[in-house]
Amino acid sequence: MDSNSTVDDEHGQTERESELAEDFGAHLRAGAAIYNAGEFHAAHDAWESVWLDLKDGPDRELLNGLIQFTAAVYHADQRNWAGTTGLARSGQEYLSGLGSTHRAVSLDPLRGYLTALERDPARIEREPPVGIVVAGERVRLGELPFGAIAIAARVLTEEHGGDRALIDRAIEYGRADLEAGQATSPFVTLLVDIFRSDGVERDTARQRLSDHVRRRTTQESDVKGLFE
Repeated sequence: MDSNSTVDDEHGQTERESELAEDFGAHLRAGAAIYNAGEFHAAHDAWESVWLDLKDGPDRELLNGLIQFTAAVYHADQRNWAGTTGLARSGQEYLSGLGSTHRAVSLDPLRGYLTALERDPARIEREPPVGIVVAGERVRLGELPFGAIAIAARVLTEEHGGDRALIDRAIEYGRADLEAGQATSPFVTLLVDIFRSDGVERDTARQRLSDHVRRRTTQESDVKGLFE
């Protein structure tokens, strides 16, 4: 084998591993915030793309366990008791080899809830499910760093059949604003508002975001036209 090819392959693998490490925290928090917002079905989509690329090990077990956990809660919420108990059991198995925390996720409450859910899945009718806590705090959509907001926005857009092109453009403009040193950006604020509200408030936030995107797009087109 060509030595240069080997070096290139190793370099590419190192870069990919670095990207995975950087992405892991953003995807972890995005999924936790989505779940904590009551979007039990959508949460796994924030973790799955990272999980598929991970080698066997504790990080993969963590995401496997979280995916099983949120699926168990979703099926309980849908009153699918048989599905709930099976997923609760497998979730415990994935998380059993990890400590009380891993990647700053508090695991004891999750394991405890899975055990209780396996015994009595109908408990969800009597009390809300336990939240996902990272670094001592229940993760919320409005408190995510921008990278995680972008992940959550795309996941929830797919979940609810929203305008993906609008969301992608808003993410692009929000990132540009932050990189330009703006302390706040209406694109970031409105992305969060869309996904932590519902009904009329969500529609209003979506319309405001659409208006901001249209204005920014028009401004960019006008500037570009000056140099053509």
